[in-house]
Amino acid sequence: MAAEIIDGKQVAADMRAELKEKVAKLKDETGLIPGLAVVLVGEDPASKSYVTAKERACADIGIFSDDNRLGADTTQEVLMALVEKLNNDDRIHGILVQLPLPSHLDESQVLLAIDPDKDVDGFHPVNVGKMVVGEEAFLPCTPHGVIQLLLKSKVKIEGAEVVIVGRSNIVGKPLANMLIQKNPTGNATVTVCHTRTKNLAEHVKRADIVIAAAGRPNTVTADMIKDGAVVIDVGVNRVEDASKKRGYRLVGDADFDAIKEKASLITPVPGGVGPMTITMLLYNTVVSATRSAASRTAE
Repeated sequence: MAAEIIDGKQVAADMRAELKEKVAKLKDETGLIPGLAVVLVGEDPASKSYVTAKERACADIGIFSDDNRLGADTTQEVLMALVEKLNNDDRIHGILVQLPLPSHLDESQVLLAIDPDKDVDGFHPVNVGKMVVGEEAFLPCTPHGVIQLLLKSKVKIEGAEVVIVGRSNIVGKPLANMLIQKNPTGNATVTVCHTRTKNLAEHVKRADIVIAAAGRPNTVTADMIKDGAVVIDVGVNRVEDASKKRGYRLVGDADFDAIKEKASLITPVPGGVGPMTITMLLYNTVVSATRSAASRTAE
């Protein structure tokens, strides 16, 4: 029997509708409008497209979007000054510096300069540390989106054997930490595989939940998947396709067509994890604004 498709677009749309209501309520009750500052340095087409999508999403749910676009030759000093300005701006509750930055800029220094209370990407070491020890923190958006897809699809995480293929700081490592936490969205047994893993198929075959986040097409194939497993594909890869007007198509890290005949649930690419990433960014921004409003009331 073919797998049920997890519709990330619909899950994201439902969550954004809930966030829109929360934003309206926050504005009515406190007069506060959540604000997200986006910083884009340079002209990278993928980054520009992504930032535009984020700004559109902000407008859709009523979040104030502060657009900061800088030239590719921007100096470290200018960028750091902008981050400091946004840290001190009461209208801004979330700061997103779009990565990657041009090679002459120090990404680590920039991320470290962001106020942890406005780090809605969840990349600041303070938030990463809190996440690891199980304290309340802004969670990285893509891993958090994966968790939400599992929850909304009623997948049992507790006690599940989970295999994550990929160990990046953006997806693999934080997702593993989130899934092993002693809380209702964790309690899984997690194996993290990577490019140096021996006998990848043996590990993946044990999994109740497989999360493909390696950044390479067809890393996870149907022969690796046990019958009835849940497959979450985080990868987004361009492969040449002369039949397409743009000359390529997007595929994930898992062999979707073959795996869907064995899995119980699977995410498509595109339309699976992707829409959730921006949604969780909006979610973190609204949480930050709500905390700000509560703090202001307490004063």
